[in-house]
Amino acid sequence: MNQKQIFELMEKFEDSRLTELNIESEGFTITLKSESAPMAVPMASYAPAVGAAQTAPQIGVPVQGAELDTDVPTQPDTEIITSPIVGTFYRSPAPDAPAYVDEGSKVEAGDSICIIEAMKIMNKLEADFSCEIVKIVAENGQMVEYGAPLFEVKRI
Repeated sequence: MNQKQIFELMEKFEDSRLTELNIESEGFTITLKSESAPMAVPMASYAPAVGAAQTAPQIGVPVQGAELDTDVPTQPDTEIITSPIVGTFYRSPAPDAPAYVDEGSKVEAGDSICIIEAMKIMNKLEADFSCEIVKIVAENGQMVEYGAPLFEVKRI
């Protein structure tokens, strides 16, 4: 199964009413699970780039008055940027390179904030809006699930 087929499978799964799908074939296993009722969720778009595909991070609702099902402490007027895919979270483009952002960093819309590696593809996440990084929730090199909190941010 190639990458295109896997992404097509993920898209069809999201559009379906299935809550779980498990496929085993030729030495690999793919398991897709839905945590809630099916809803229309746009697939992350991938644009060609030198050495990396780019996806837009998912932005959670403002934390004020909202309940998150994670143990992430939040400050008033902050939002959570979550992982758009399952993969490994990296703060920098290479082990010896500086991190894209640190706590307290201010980023503009379109600035790179991290990389999620999935299936040997480096997916660069970019900020959708100008913000300040309040807290980096994920650890460098940590496996993250779809929807896992990565950053706590405050719009500027």
